[in-house]
Amino acid sequence: MAKQAQHRLALIGVASMMTLSAVALAETVKVEGMIKGRSGATMTVHSKDSSTVVVLLTDKTDVDQTQGVLKVRKKEMVMTALIPGLEIKVEGDYNEAHQLVATSVKFDGHDLERAQAIQAGLNETRTQAAQNRAENERQDAALNAQADRIDTGKAALEQAAARFGQLDDYYILEEVVVLFANGKTEVAAEYHPQLLQLSKKAKSVDAYMIQVVGYASSTGSAEVNQKLSRERAENVSNFLAQDADVPLMNMLAPGAMGESRQVGDEQTAEGQAQNRRVVARVLQNKAIAASAVGK
Repeated sequence: MAKQAQHRLALIGVASMMTLSAVALAETVKVEGMIKGRSGATMTVHSKDSSTVVVLLTDKTDVDQTQGVLKVRKKEMVMTALIPGLEIKVEGDYNEAHQLVATSVKFDGHDLERAQAIQAGLNETRTQAAQNRAENERQDAALNAQADRIDTGKAALEQAAARFGQLDDYYILEEVVVLFANGKTEVAAEYHPQLLQLSKKAKSVDAYMIQVVGYASSTGSAEVNQKLSRERAENVSNFLAQDADVPLMNMLAPGAMGESRQVGDEQTAEGQAQNRRVVARVLQNKAIAASAVGK
């Protein structure tokens, strides 16, 4: 009988322990902290004791906002109000995955306003940052394109300088300078006889080449002046080819030097007029000239 009594007491003790454990497991947990992130039905809360709690929201979770000075009046809120940065109070029980299954979530209306303001500021900052990145990328692309144009322009000028300025390999046998009015590109009639005489001289030279280079004064923009110098050179070349019957095979492509290599003082009207010019030259290769002399 004594053994049976002891056995009953042992069973009662085990049952009591199980009951106490069940009560402990079912005990409601309260957590206060700030929402750090939301992901579907779960949110990460940084509690006031600096621990991180994963809260699970369900269809049975009550979400309430306390309002008023005494914060006793409640307003049912949808779960979308639970945004990062919001201070909340959570009640619930832990599940086997150690997630706090929330039975209720409460927050203060002023805290929601602050969290929304923070989110709006972050969104604005992100938007502005995205716009800044886009603008920076656009400016970088524009600068790269400009740098490419500058490099191309420099290369063209260097090629032009090598082709039209460095004449060590050629003799200059004849030269005509055609001047232009400000902003004009037409070849004035007074220069027609000189260009015809140039072409006549050229045709008497063995294996001649005619070089035509346009220039402009520095009045106006560099882009416009570059265009003017090109059109002036092209018009002189066209006159030589069409009116003076110079074969294209004996002509170098027209060169445009823009504002570079000024010969006149840009501070005076006379100097500017001297710089609005096209120079046409008859060239002969020195090696060809030497072979012609040796014949």
